[in-house]
Amino acid sequence: MTTDLTDRYGSPSAWRRPVTIAVAAGLAAVGLTWLVWVAWFHGNPEVRSEIVSFDVTSDHEVAARVDVRLSDDDVDATCRVRALAEDKTAVGELAFTPLGGVNDVVIRTERRATSVEKLGCTAPGQSRPR
Repeated sequence: MTTDLTDRYGSPSAWRRPVTIAVAAGLAAVGLTWLVWVAWFHGNPEVRSEIVSFDVTSDHEVAARVDVRLSDDDVDATCRVRALAEDKTAVGELAFTPLGGVNDVVIRTERRATSVEKLGCTAPGQSRPR
């Protein structure tokens, strides 16, 4: 004896499949829109920075050259750089307001530094340093 499942459980509603496809397409469109917005927003920050060079000028001072790219000239950005000793201990740190282009800064240290690291630059609305 064979029974057909539609005889036993009934046939699915005619509207169910098109509604499911429409809801899935709507969610995919919303997700894709959000993904494009996130990629654009985080791919074009207000401020970017890179260490160009540094020079240990004395036991208590390091000169660093930082290249800062601002999206507009009126962006109120803040940048931070840190001087590290041979044992990777932070021996000096400087926060400064950059100008667009190359910025020459001097970091005062508590003892001789061997390297400088960029902690990054932030702007209003950009909490992640870059």
